[in-house]
Amino acid sequence: MSGRRTRPVRLGPRAIAALVLISAIGVVAFGWPLLAGADSGLAHSQDAPWLFAALLPLLVGVVVAMIADSGLDAKAVAMLGVLAAVGAALRPLGAGTAGLEPMFFLMVLSGRVLGPGFGFVLGSVTMFASALLTGGVGPWMPFQMLSMGWFAMGAGLLPGPDRLRGRAELLMLAAYGFVASFAYGTVMNLYGWTIVPGLGSGISFQPGDPLPENLVRFLAYCMATSLGWDLGRAVLTLVLTLTIGATLLKALRRATRRAAFEAQVTFDAPGK
Repeated sequence: MSGRRTRPVRLGPRAIAALVLISAIGVVAFGWPLLAGADSGLAHSQDAPWLFAALLPLLVGVVVAMIADSGLDAKAVAMLGVLAAVGAALRPLGAGTAGLEPMFFLMVLSGRVLGPGFGFVLGSVTMFASALLTGGVGPWMPFQMLSMGWFAMGAGLLPGPDRLRGRAELLMLAAYGFVASFAYGTVMNLYGWTIVPGLGSGISFQPGDPLPENLVRFLAYCMATSLGWDLGRAVLTLVLTLTIGATLLKALRRATRRAAFEAQVTFDAPGK
């Protein structure tokens, strides 16, 4: 046997289709108030149960599709559970303090090692578990699950997963974590902004107004309410990735090799 390399979990056509469907539903769930009329009513608190009901079976569908396409076994499911539990335990350590949430850097590194499909499921399940752990269950939970799933999936889509290593990889992951932390906060702001009344004429959502005008107000809302929080999250993710990211990447890759995720085994002919 000449060698074995760890690769991200391969996505087959069924898993890709499930992820596309989940993401399409998520985009509609977040963005429909921007296109709704003034008399339509805003009902994110009422549509959340429907979103959650659609999200859970689709997440299961992604896992089943990955098992069918990539041959994942019980070890993969167990690793998903362990990482989700660790992420859920990390979240309360900093939540509520200037946006310092160490779970984000774990999602970046896990998504990088295990791939976009596994990353999406891990991000969503971790947010669900942390909500149960901290008592943070509410209409915002399915939106947080989607946002964290996209966050971890993005790390799995970064280039060079089986070639790029060392300092260059860490710098790329740190830069992604920094930018994506702001993206996560912005997407979650879109959920909250449309249901909070009386913020002021310059930043309030106005149902039925032209989309460009509401987007300008939304940008002002983000700057006024969450920029500092998102900055704390982004800086912490950057620092943790650069300082202990290399060690955690090695540990995750060693664990995936032992679990035989996409193990690439080759045999040399005798005499060569």
